[in-house]
Amino acid sequence: MSETFDSDVFNLSPIAMWMEDFSDVKVLFDLWRSQGVTDIRAFLCEDTARITQCSARIRLLNVNAKTLELFEATDLDHLRNNLHQVFRDDMLETHVNELADLFDGKQTFSSTTVNYTLSGRRLDIQLRGAVLPGHEDTLGKLLLTTEDITVREDARRAEIAQRLYAEGIFEYSPVSLWIEDFSGVKVLIETVRDRGISDFRTFMDVHPEFVRQCMSEIHVIDVNQATLDLFCAPDQLSLLQRIGEIFRDDMEKPFREQLMELWNNNLYHHREVINYALDGAVRHLLLHFSVFPGYEDSWSRVQVALTDITARKKAEAYLEYLGKHDVLTKLYNRAFYVDEINRLERKSLRPVSAIMIDLNGLKDANDQLGHDAGDALLRRFGEILNGAVSRPNCAARIGGDEFAVLMPGTDAKAANAMMETINELLKINNQFYSSAPLSASFGVATNEPGESMESLVRRADLLMYEQKKVYYETRRIDTGPMTRRVS
Repeated sequence: MSETFDSDVFNLSPIAMWMEDFSDVKVLFDLWRSQGVTDIRAFLCEDTARITQCSARIRLLNVNAKTLELFEATDLDHLRNNLHQVFRDDMLETHVNELADLFDGKQTFSSTTVNYTLSGRRLDIQLRGAVLPGHEDTLGKLLLTTEDITVREDARRAEIAQRLYAEGIFEYSPVSLWIEDFSGVKVLIETVRDRGISDFRTFMDVHPEFVRQCMSEIHVIDVNQATLDLFCAPDQLSLLQRIGEIFRDDMEKPFREQLMELWNNNLYHHREVINYALDGAVRHLLLHFSVFPGYEDSWSRVQVALTDITARKKAEAYLEYLGKHDVLTKLYNRAFYVDEINRLERKSLRPVSAIMIDLNGLKDANDQLGHDAGDALLRRFGEILNGAVSRPNCAARIGGDEFAVLMPGTDAKAANAMMETINELLKINNQFYSSAPLSASFGVATNEPGESMESLVRRADLLMYEQKKVYYETRRIDTGPMTRRVS
């Protein structure tokens, strides 16, 4: 009755079951043991032919119907005659574990392995085996089950592949990526909200320490290689240890705006920010902030993407510079000068003084020595004016050899002092360039009550031309500039 029941359980089991005889394997084990083998794993791995030798000694006694179905065999003989197709390739490595357990005297074993159906389809198998009672000494009867876990393993492999893919995208992205924990920031913001604060911007104005506290609550979880490259960090540890050198100075203002976005529950936003590399270089960046899906309630997983726009900002700054400056002299250009005249006309700030300047002999230098020599004279005079004039005053090249200095809020005395300063710098410059001395004609004027800027500039211009007329009448090149003052 018991044998019939056991037979029915075996045959009707929904799991593939095998009855196998390992007695010849046991004989081989005893031989190796007598030869001094103690570490069976190392012994088998040393020569994989020994694993094959063990496999060849296993005798298949019986299998159940589920086994035939799983391995696509018509009957026991069909399966037995094709076992070499079932147990192959990846099987040998995991077979070592089963053999080692039996060699070490264990009565049960399990492992995850690979088998193949007779049509060649690969199966992931959860193998379990047990020595049947009464056969412990001979290993004459072992019951094995082979559960098909291919679907589960495929899912696991797909998950690993997806994770590696995501890690690859993160690590090798050309954009700087940060994974951060903002949960501490969320707690601080919610604490302020719970206190009944509605005007969060005013709250931050009154409590600037709150902004700094929020910054200190951000925890960096991971960064990618592009981040290390962007900030000139040799490794992640160095970056995190010197994080204060990266987020400083101008960073607090955009971070306040970021807190405003979070206060308004805008979990996906972007803005331009300024950070610093570890070598001190400025980094202009476009920051994209996003809370990971599923973390909207905690903000414990946030991605910050930083795109380096430093080159673009430098290009924009240079274009802006070109729009306002003369490239040769580095002074402001005529367009800026005209805008400044119009601005001062609208402003009530008075008095305003103007100095109009014209280089003497520039045309002769161009004609006799070439335009390179003339350009050198212009550059030298540009250096003189840049050294003498600073904001709120401005110096501009308004024509080929014509220059102007506008001085808002400056009376006649201060204007004449400025002209003297320019004069002294010009003399010093001529000492270094004695073979090509600079000479200039000046006209300085200070506005009268109710006088327009146009009239002021015209008066200074006329005074400059009077002086220039004297220069050409005498046909004498002075070693220093000729000046005429207006009280």
